[in-house]
Amino acid sequence: QVHVVESGGGLVHSGGSLRLSCAASGLVDNQYDMSWYRQAPGNERELVATISIRTGYLGYSNSVKGRFTLSRGNGNNTVYLQMNALKPEDTAVYYCKVSTWGRDHWGQGTQVTVST
Repeated sequence: QVHVVESGGGLVHSGGSLRLSCAASGLVDNQYDMSWYRQAPGNERELVATISIRTGYLGYSNSVKGRFTLSRGNGNNTVYLQMNALKPEDTAVYYCKVSTWGRDHWGQGTQVTVST
């Protein structure tokens, strides 16, 4: 059973920074991808960033490119989303998704609020 846990959300002023963490347990090998999504009230859930442990692919949405950085922890199935130059429109619940062997596993989400 794959279990996904996010942490690191909070309240920050516009222009500030936060670092989110996503830790996955129960993975049996390195054949997985980890992605961050976000969902603001009234909006659909949108992809923010993806890293493929399988292929090494790393990608960002245009809305966060240049401000957010996704990185891996040291061999502990953890990824970090460093968010800099935050804007009020970044306010959302941020979810981590782990995709492995055809199945998606979601975390419970962490709230990020950026004030003006």
